[in-house]
Amino acid sequence: MYLVGLTGGIASGKSTVASAWVELGGIEIDADKLAREVVEPGTPGLAEIQREFGDSVISDGALNRAALGAIVFSNTDKRKQLEAIVHPLVKQLAAKRIAELPDDSIVIYNVPLLVEAAVHLDFNKVVTVEAPAEKQIERLVSIRKMNRAEAEKRVASQASPVQRANAADVILNSNQDLHLLLKDARKLWQQIEHEAFSGSN
Repeated sequence: MYLVGLTGGIASGKSTVASAWVELGGIEIDADKLAREVVEPGTPGLAEIQREFGDSVISDGALNRAALGAIVFSNTDKRKQLEAIVHPLVKQLAAKRIAELPDDSIVIYNVPLLVEAAVHLDFNKVVTVEAPAEKQIERLVSIRKMNRAEAEKRVASQASPVQRANAADVILNSNQDLHLLLKDARKLWQQIEHEAFSGSN
């Protein structure tokens, strides 16, 4: 198995790159989806969040993400409390999902918080997709309809581009036209395939 860690800040273009690689034959495991799974109704993760943050973050037995987000993205200590609950559960589930895949797979673990969550899986390559903070904020406002203050908080809450670059083997620049980013992503995929199937990395 060849395991690629794919990271990058919010609205940096990670999902665009991941989708292109899936079309080329990769298998994606999305940490954001795993993070939702581990706090579904009835899970130990949700019970722990309710104990820590109270009933105000629960709505009809499910996690009220907007209420929780309002708490954690304006309070660093509260965010760290949440991460201490969710990160270990996501790591455990990710390792399980990866282990279930065929040995000849090229697996893309799309993990935005690779640095923050100290994800140390046995990656063959770590790739970060980067755009300037102002570009990320613009995308959050225009595409995800966040207000600017909320967008700035989200970007500021994540690791810095330098921290991600230090953890990565390759940096993909998403501060360019989409077709150029995809061209770079496909070229990198050819290299990944070569390494995966020749046994070198």
